[in-house]
Amino acid sequence: MSHPPFSPAQARAARLRIGLTSEQVVTAMAQLGVRCSTAALGCWETGAAVPSEAELFALSDALWCPVPVLMDLTPRSLREHRLARRFTAERLARRIGLDVHAYVRAENEHRWHGTDRQTLVLADALGLPPDELLRVIGWAGELDGLLRDAVEGRWKQHVPSLARLADARRPDVTRALRTLHQEYARFNERYMGHLVARSDDARLKEIATERAAWLHGLSERFLHLVGRGSGR
Repeated sequence: MSHPPFSPAQARAARLRIGLTSEQVVTAMAQLGVRCSTAALGCWETGAAVPSEAELFALSDALWCPVPVLMDLTPRSLREHRLARRFTAERLARRIGLDVHAYVRAENEHRWHGTDRQTLVLADALGLPPDELLRVIGWAGELDGLLRDAVEGRWKQHVPSLARLADARRPDVTRALRTLHQEYARFNERYMGHLVARSDDARLKEIATERAAWLHGLSERFLHLVGRGSGR
C-alpha cells in the first residue's frame, strides 16, 4: 500500500508548537510501540521521506495532533476517512466483516461492493453521514440516476432501491419521492404554460435554469426529505 498523505510543514509546526525536540518525539513514539530514528523524523519534516500509516498514527499521538492536520487535508476518499479515524485497512476490514483484500480493492478502485450491513458498519466506524457516505463509496452517481428516473417516470418502483441506498425507511422514501415528483411536475407545467402562452424566451430560460438548479441539488433535497442529510 502506498504511503499516506503527509505534510512536512504541519508535522514540524506541530512539534514546535508543543516545544518538543526530535529526540523527545522519537522517544514518545517508541513508548507507543513504533520505533524510528531522529534522522527519519528529520526526513519527514523536510519532505525527503514519508511515514508509514503506523508511523503517522504514532506521530499524531506523540505530537498531540489530529491525523487530518498532519495529512493537511479534509478527508474526501475512503482511505483518507479511514486514516483520519486511525484505522489500518486490516482493522477496519475486520470490524466491517469484510476480507481485507476486498476492502483494499474498494479503496484502490474507489468503488464499494459491501453488503447493506457492511455498509452501515462502515458508515458508523468512519462517522460518515449518508450523503458523504454515498459520495465516498461511489454510490452518489447511482443515487442521482435513480432519482432522475423516479421524478421523470414511475417513482413508486424505485422506493426499495432508494431506501437501501439512503439507509432510510420505505415510508419516508415514499413521501419524499411523492414530493419530488410533484415539484418536478410543477416545473414542467410552468414551462409548458409559458410555452403555450408564447411568453418571451427570457421567461422560458429562467424556468429552465430554475429546473436545472433543482435537478442539480436533487440528491441533497431527497436526503433532507428522508431525514438523512448531513445536518441531521
